[in-house]
Amino acid sequence: MLKEVTKDMLIGEILQADATVAPILMASGMHCIGCPASQVEEAAMVHGIDSDELVTKINEYLATKNA
Repeated sequence: MLKEVTKDMLIGEILQADATVAPILMASGMHCIGCPASQVEEAAMVHGIDSDELVTKINEYLATKNA
């Protein structure tokens, strides 16, 4: 069970641990879930997304889901 993500994690490892995070990535404008070798921070930068905000959003979701 995935409890928390960090900016240096690979998108693939996040999705492998919990595929329900995919809609959060997609809604944030990160449609690169098919490129699982990218780190969250790098992928966010390429897409003009604040990686800290994205990680916070995912971790809030995981905290609610795992409560």
